[in-house]
Amino acid sequence: MLPLATAAQMKELDRRAIEERGVPSLELMEHAAQAVADAVWAVLHPEEDDFQVIGRGFSTMIVLRKKDDLPPTGEEERQVEELREIIEGKNTDPTLRIAVFCGPGNNGGDGVAAARLLMGMGNCQVRAFFVGDRAKMTPDEKAMEDKLIAAGGCLEDFSIDMTSQEALEGSLTFEQQKITTWLSTCDCMVDCLFGIGLARPVTGPFLTAIRLMNGQSCPVVACDVPSGVDTDTGKILGEAVQAKITVTFTRPKPGLYLGEGGAQAGEVRVVDIGIPRDLEHQMFRALPRLEVVNEAGPVLPRRPRTAHKGDFGKVFILAGSKGYTGAPVLAARAALRTGAGLVYLGVPRDIYPIIAAKCDEAMPFPLPEDYSAILEKARSCDVALIGPGLGRAAETEQLVLSLLAGLSIPIVLDADGINALAGHIDVLDRRGAPTVLTPHEGEFSRLTGCALPIKDRLSAAREFAQAHGCVLVLKGAGTVTAAPDGSAWINDTGNPGMAKGGSGDVLAGMTAALLGQKHLRGERDNTAELAAAAVCFHGLAGDLCARNLGEYAMLPSDLIEALSQVLRERTEES
Repeated sequence: MLPLATAAQMKELDRRAIEERGVPSLELMEHAAQAVADAVWAVLHPEEDDFQVIGRGFSTMIVLRKKDDLPPTGEEERQVEELREIIEGKNTDPTLRIAVFCGPGNNGGDGVAAARLLMGMGNCQVRAFFVGDRAKMTPDEKAMEDKLIAAGGCLEDFSIDMTSQEALEGSLTFEQQKITTWLSTCDCMVDCLFGIGLARPVTGPFLTAIRLMNGQSCPVVACDVPSGVDTDTGKILGEAVQAKITVTFTRPKPGLYLGEGGAQAGEVRVVDIGIPRDLEHQMFRALPRLEVVNEAGPVLPRRPRTAHKGDFGKVFILAGSKGYTGAPVLAARAALRTGAGLVYLGVPRDIYPIIAAKCDEAMPFPLPEDYSAILEKARSCDVALIGPGLGRAAETEQLVLSLLAGLSIPIVLDADGINALAGHIDVLDRRGAPTVLTPHEGEFSRLTGCALPIKDRLSAAREFAQAHGCVLVLKGAGTVTAAPDGSAWINDTGNPGMAKGGSGDVLAGMTAALLGQKHLRGERDNTAELAAAAVCFHGLAGDLCARNLGEYAMLPSDLIEALSQVLRERTEES
């Protein structure tokens, strides 16, 4: 798990490092620039790193004045030839071409410094382009420009605006065409336009630069956050850079993993640029945890050698309805595969024969008509899972609400179990035992009345968990697990192949299984951590299935089969 930082937190940490600890801001910028330059070098020299360079295809715009089909003038012929030489020169000259786009803030200063460092790394032609208003250039970026000039480079002004019909109709000057032609032959581009400071949709030359970076087939290295991605939410602010690598500083940012932002970031590299570690610890230790969960964690302890099946949890599952007989079976099998000792599966009487025929290890039973008998059965267990495929009949919803009020064991509420809460949130508020809700955005919207799409999934999950004293697992790209104390975990495992009916039932069963195992429960309430672990393992199983079967062909049942390998690899050896 990696600790995250929001834009505001990083700005404050930088300020304190510079003003309170005396760390020179130019020193931090040099370290950041070196990390960016190293990433560019790794992309261009895959034999020295674990990267593969994307194939490059040249394209350009040769748009010269051409009126009434008149033959080209001598000057026009000369210009066309000059543009052609730029392209053909690339085909005969092995020198690597690198373009660095720099905005007017300190992210741009990182880019200017990176351009200078790349110039000294050999066998490459580096051009740095300044986008924006030079009057807004920070003092540190200006200092880096002076160093770039002293090293024999220059920071060229980039004012090309191809984002409006008027600009397109005005066509490009010949000098602008030379720039776009050269850019079409680049081996790598570097995005240093905005970093963490962007809060509004990109426009004008900035948008043109983003489109030029995305429009070529060469890889892009982004500095801190791909330009156009909201640092805290992952929202795309108009359009955003599609990076192959994002080099982010000190701590990764939430927007690199949430929603569309996670799709734009490519591989995220977290680098230390010289912020004092004790200062970082001092600033964040009193704040709620905010972490990204990836393939590096978490790790399960070895199971106690003297334990019996009762120690690994009795799971009560209330699920299924006519037409939805797959969901309860998937949830039960997932719970067993994730280590549950005993799984009791209560289903409506009319589908019991179907469920019984599908279950070998789980113990299905037809739900008795007497509520007290259902309550007694659930109370004998360590954890309850309510909701997969349950349906929304009035009597079913009343049963869900009654169990929520009557049970003092942890409950995982999924699918129609969550839908039953709509209009009855007070039932959740009165619960004293841990409760985990696992909605997708549609279910969350029905529960809370919030508009779709949810603009800030992290904040929405945190606020709900804090307000209602529960753990909320808000599913989607970059699933967020939020705890009542404000802590949150963003998941960085999984893939689009998991977006199939039944995947959520598997996750619900896994979550219940982890909550029910006594050796996994700590002295304090670690419900949220176990829920986040279930999300991570679920995603890792999906990634394994994608590698073995492909995203199109993989099924939710395949996730359950893949769990054996995932959990074996994520268990302590001693």
